[in-house]
Amino acid sequence: MAFCKKVDAQPHSRKERFSLLLLDLEEYFFEQHIAHQIFQDAENCERKCSGSLKICSKSLIFEPDDNDKPICKIALRDCSKIEEVEMGEDDLLFKNIKQRRLVVLYNQVYLIKEQNIVGAYKIERGKNGVIFQLEDSRRVDDVVQTLLQLQRASCLDKLGDQTAMITAILQSRLARTSFDKKSFQNISEISDMECAAEMVTPLVTNPGHVCITNKFLYFQPLNGYPKHVVHINLSDIRRIYKRRHMLMPVGLEVFCTENDLCSDIYLKFYNPTDRDDLYYYIAAYLENHVTEQTADSYMLQWQMGHISNYQYLLHLNNLADRSCNDLSQYPVFPWIIADYTSSQLDLTNPETYRDLSKPIGALNKERLERLLKRYHEMPDPKFIYGSHYSSPGYVLFYLVRIAPEYMLCLQNGKFDHADRMFNSIGDTWRNCLEGVTDFKELTPEFYGNECGFLLNTMHLDLGKRQGGKLVDDVELPPWASDADHFLKKNQEALESQYVSDNLHEWINLIFGCKQRGNEAVAANNVFHPVTYEGEVDLNSIEDPDQKVAMLTQILEFGQTPKQLFTKPHPKRIITNSKSMSRSSSLNVSIADSPGSLSEESFEDLTEESKSLAWGNITRLRIESGHKIHKESITGVAVSCNGSSVFTTSQDSTLKMFSADQKSLQRSVSFSNMALSSCAVLPGDMTVMCSSWDNNVYFYSIAFGRRQDTLMGHDDAVSKIQWCNNRLCTASWDSTVKVWNCVPADVCGTKRKNFDLLAELEHDAGVNTISLSSDGSVMVSGTKEGAVSIWDIGSATMLHQVPCHSGTVYDAAFSPDNRHVLSTGEDGCLKVIDVQTGMLISSLPSGEVQRCFCWNGHTVLSGNDSGEMLVWDLLGGRITERVTGHSDAVTCIWMNESCNTIITGGMDRQILFWKLHY
Repeated sequence: MAFCKKVDAQPHSRKERFSLLLLDLEEYFFEQHIAHQIFQDAENCERKCSGSLKICSKSLIFEPDDNDKPICKIALRDCSKIEEVEMGEDDLLFKNIKQRRLVVLYNQVYLIKEQNIVGAYKIERGKNGVIFQLEDSRRVDDVVQTLLQLQRASCLDKLGDQTAMITAILQSRLARTSFDKKSFQNISEISDMECAAEMVTPLVTNPGHVCITNKFLYFQPLNGYPKHVVHINLSDIRRIYKRRHMLMPVGLEVFCTENDLCSDIYLKFYNPTDRDDLYYYIAAYLENHVTEQTADSYMLQWQMGHISNYQYLLHLNNLADRSCNDLSQYPVFPWIIADYTSSQLDLTNPETYRDLSKPIGALNKERLERLLKRYHEMPDPKFIYGSHYSSPGYVLFYLVRIAPEYMLCLQNGKFDHADRMFNSIGDTWRNCLEGVTDFKELTPEFYGNECGFLLNTMHLDLGKRQGGKLVDDVELPPWASDADHFLKKNQEALESQYVSDNLHEWINLIFGCKQRGNEAVAANNVFHPVTYEGEVDLNSIEDPDQKVAMLTQILEFGQTPKQLFTKPHPKRIITNSKSMSRSSSLNVSIADSPGSLSEESFEDLTEESKSLAWGNITRLRIESGHKIHKESITGVAVSCNGSSVFTTSQDSTLKMFSADQKSLQRSVSFSNMALSSCAVLPGDMTVMCSSWDNNVYFYSIAFGRRQDTLMGHDDAVSKIQWCNNRLCTASWDSTVKVWNCVPADVCGTKRKNFDLLAELEHDAGVNTISLSSDGSVMVSGTKEGAVSIWDIGSATMLHQVPCHSGTVYDAAFSPDNRHVLSTGEDGCLKVIDVQTGMLISSLPSGEVQRCFCWNGHTVLSGNDSGEMLVWDLLGGRITERVTGHSDAVTCIWMNESCNTIITGGMDRQILFWKLHY
């Protein structure tokens, strides 16, 4: 997975053995020189070992060209003398010529990669010295002065003072240099911005200069390592994210892939302004090329089964500032399987799985009780868990076999004690349940396709355990035949029905509403305050030592992800059997994956025709248009047999239009005020109309006259809906009323009394309503932008969501009644999860959308310009614009098969639309 790619990106040639991982944490590599190490043999003759001398902020490193010889690292604080000397060159032709050389006396030296084998560093202690001769002897004096300056910094008593002095040296070097414009890929490029920054890779930052032109993004390392310049074509960039690095808003990560978690470059800036300027420059370039995905849009894709559980977790990690370039914020995945003892793994048994509603630390009741006792006795700030579920140490605990140099870097040249290594899957799980301080989750590698992190293919010497057993491959559970099989089972478990049904619970803990505050306390999910975003202001810490200590704690302890959701995360809708594989495209149409036709019922065939229609909705074309009103049309309804179209208008008339003959048949006026909506009752005998005169009128089609009037409101009736013998009327008087309305009674010749079943109060005038398919739940939208979801039977509000800035024009349930879509005066499309009331998607259009119909993931809407827009909600973009009315589209009707549409507009006409397959 991601880390495997990072490791693969490291230089592996035998010639290039040096890497920035040989430096201490937070150390910089400044410059390098071709040099020779001078030895004297037993006969007092000089011998030379050629190589490269690296000048670093805290050390001096010599890399011999001979791969069998070890790399020598001398910490500057361990040096007793650094000076330039003149020594004779022992050469037959030039016997007495003096050479300028560098002499370093030290107390200890680290020997690394002897025989070119990755292993624990060897330390040679005792006073000793080394002589270097630079190929360019003119540079000796500069090198000595640089080393003496850096040595003074390393020997300061306070760590904060050391850091401040080294930072000043670094900034001075950056200020004296600039980006080399000879590195431009094209001579016509124009530089738009240049600033100093650092390129971030795991455990390492490399200073240099950033430059962006009209074509490329460049980073040029100050030290020229690992190459002179890194360049990225702006046209290749697909995603950019602002990052929180060491709890500060100074990071920027750039991706040239759609779904990969591994980025192409991660930059850390010295101030947020430079970061933001570069971000907005790239964002402006990408605006017309790439659709930005949000947590909401990914959630909707996941709910609908368009992306797998694995893909969804990757996207959430990415959006929550988790990056494979930052081990303190490495992507976190859950333990899924709880059975590591059985010979066969039963993925249909719920007991096989870990309880995803609880954090790791709360899975063992006895341990949790001990932790809670300590928590209640603790002074503020309280925390339940003294260690985190993800930290650099935990990441490298799992990945040491593929990233040994990272472990050596983190632990000062040593591997962990053999008995504390990642030796067994089962033992690790058991320790996470029972250990006093072990609450770690997993990494993405456990659900990927690369099993190398479980195998000691590099033949690393990781020590011997108690009893003399060598640390080698990770011991697998009995049900796994080999490492590949183990990963396959983990993948199957992650995509199982149980996990699909319960993954939202774990998301609540890690990325959601139970991450912080009272919900976290109730869920026993409280970690040390320093791990949470916004809890530590490093800029307010004036003491340099305290600031360095805080940064060290942040790095070693780990960080809680950015909170993505503040309301309970909705459950998944699509069952696992319908969910797509990891490799599936995110843009696959539902119509592309129909079920088998051989066993389908009539209902299945109807659903198939709907899917086919929506899959071709962009092929919508006008069949005919008819101007039948004198003012804007406000409502369209069609008889059950499809023969008659009824429209209402602000001209106060109800029109009856023949769909077959394409001619106007009737025109009826009930008052001198506008009519706002209409609906046909079952049986095609009666049409209902709502009016701005506060009334609802019932018109008998058979008798051709007004049949009854319902006077139920104190202001204009804005919308009516009928279902299951109940009539819902919305009004600008801030109420929605629910009436008993039996079609047989209404269609009779006698006037009837309507029984008021419920009155639903709102804070503002209600502009639109819609009912779920079974009539049990209603959504309402007000003039002040609020969308409310109501239980009709109990007349109670389930959720109220302040969605829009301005009037809500239209709202409707998805066919499965799991989501509500609304449009408003602010030009946005909003998707709300009915179960939780969470606003899970918000798509701006820049233009008012007054009406729509949708199938749960594709929307057909009418805008103020008269166009019909096709929206891909999962992709978060408009896929088609079809010219229609000459003024705003105000109402829309779609038949059951979804292949015929009728729209009404402010241009006073109705348009008949057909799909052309």
